[in-house]
Formats: sequence, structure tokens, C-alpha cells
Amino acid sequence: MKRKRLSIGSWAYCFGPYKENPVPFDTVIEKLGRLGFDGVELGGFPPHPNPNELDTRPKREELRKKVADHGLQFSGLAADLWSFPIIPVADNSAWMAAFERNVEFAKDLGIDCIRVDTVSSPDIFEKEKIDPKLGWERVTKAFRAAAARAADEGVRVVWEFEPGFAFNKPSEIIRMPEEVGHRNFSVLFDTCHGHICAALGARQPGEKETLPGGALELLKRLRGKIGHFHLIDSDNTLHHHETSTHAPFGQGVLNFDELIPEMLRSGCPSDWWTIDLCFWPDAWNVTADAKVFLDRLQQKFVQEAAGAESN
Repeated sequence: MKRKRLSIGSWAYCFGPYKENPVPFDTVIEKLGRLGFDGVELGGFPPHPNPNELDTRPKREELRKKVADHGLQFSGLAADLWSFPIIPVADNSAWMAAFERNVEFAKDLGIDCIRVDTVSSPDIFEKEKIDPKLGWERVTKAFRAAAARAADEGVRVVWEFEPGFAFNKPSEIIRMPEEVGHRNFSVLFDTCHGHICAALGARQPGEKETLPGGALELLKRLRGKIGHFHLIDSDNTLHHHETSTHAPFGQGVLNFDELIPEMLRSGCPSDWWTIDLCFWPDAWNVTADAKVFLDRLQQKFVQEAAGAESN
């Protein structure tokens, strides 16, 4: 079994606690290269590199070279699409136009995976008196069109479910890739979100829906439908009552000795494991420890499996 490449989401150093004093992207990639990371996952919004700032191919080539010079590659792009809601509008052209700009940005940077979400919070249906069935139809239609458009450029589309966004129940998470129904669309499984959504049912509208086996059971039910992984622990709480608290490894309740073997059986086509420290107040200083934790998991599960296969 091939070794997994390790990256980390750059948004951890410019969101939330870092909003007023973000870590410059150049500083981020310098540190990641020094720590021996394989890559960085780009949060494509200011102050980090984004399609509006890097609006020409030469500028994007310069960024691509700068990242490579630190021994890194891009593991994916988290696109800034949050100004363009899908659910409350009949016309998704604004969202699609922004998505297409980000696909071109990803292609120019050599990124083959772009993250999307449903944009709106899970209480939008009650607040704006929208039929959830209509919202579902609008989202699946937009995701289907996005998957087709990105496929033309060789970029995969992965949907990240979260307690803070609409359609966060396990049954909805499982249905989404089935009803989008495009080979270029799959699920981004964040271990923390998987736990909060499947084990706790946080921020679910209406009747709460959980799975007895929590994140592990959801992983199993999504086998063959996962296109990318984010890894981080969970302490059973929400950040500001909105989305999952991304607790550093070892500071939460997740059993990675159970999760990792199932992740390896998931059929995920990506060989990236991306650390997600979004909103963690001390993300910069726990980055090195996070890599050490995943290196140990690599040694325990991936490299030992590779040795067994070769014997």
C-alpha cells in the first residue's frame, strides 16, 4: 500500500483567531516545507492566494513554482463561494460563474481537487420558508453542473458536509453523491464533521438523526463515494455553536485506530491526507505535532500494510 501524502489546510492560519493577524502564505509554505509536509491545501481567499488577486497565468505560475521550491504540492483548493447562495435562489448562475473562475485557478496551479459546500446554514428552510425538497433540487442541480464543468478541466469536485451547512444528516450525506449522479462528484470526509454529524446530530433541523456507530459507520456507508479526506480530532463540541470544533489530535474522542483502516478501505482515489485545524486558536503552534501524529499512523497502518503486501 502506497504511503499517503500529508498536507494541511492554509485556512487554519487566516480564519477565526488568525483573522486579525493572519500568517502570510509565504511563511506557511516555508514552515510546511521545513517540517517535511508533502503539500498544502489552499484556502483560495484573501489574504492567501486567490483567483482575484492572481488574475493572470504568469502570476499563478509564479505561485506554483514558489510552492514547489519548498518541496510542496497543492493537495486541493477550498474555493471562496460563500457569497453566492444556492438554496434560496432560483438561478444559480452567480455561484456557477464563481465556481468556474476557481476551476480555472485550480487548473493553472495544477490542483486536481476543488471543495464545495451547500453555502447556507441548516436553519435556512425554517428562517426563509423554503421547502427543503426545493433546496435539495437546487443543490444537486448546481453540484451536477459543477462536476461536469470541472471534469472538462481534469478537476474533481468534492462536497464537504458540516453541521454548520444545510443537509447535514447521515441519510442526506449518503444520498447526495447518489442523486448528484456524476462520476466527477464525491464526498469530502472530515473525521471531525463525520463524528459531529453522525454521532451527535448537531444542528440538524427537525427530528435528530444519528448512527449507532458514529463516524465509523458513516465511513462504511460512504465506501466508494469518498473523494478526499480531512483529518482532525473532535471534542464533542461546536465552535461558536456553528460548526465542529477541530480539536488537535489527542485532545478529542476520536479513535483513529478504528477510523484509519476503514479510510484505507474506502476506495478514495486521492492519496492525500489533509490536516484541518480550522478555527483552532493555536493552530500555528500545533502544526508540527499534528504531522508527528499522522506520521505515526502512517507507520502503524500504511507502511505495515505495504510490507505485508510485498511479502
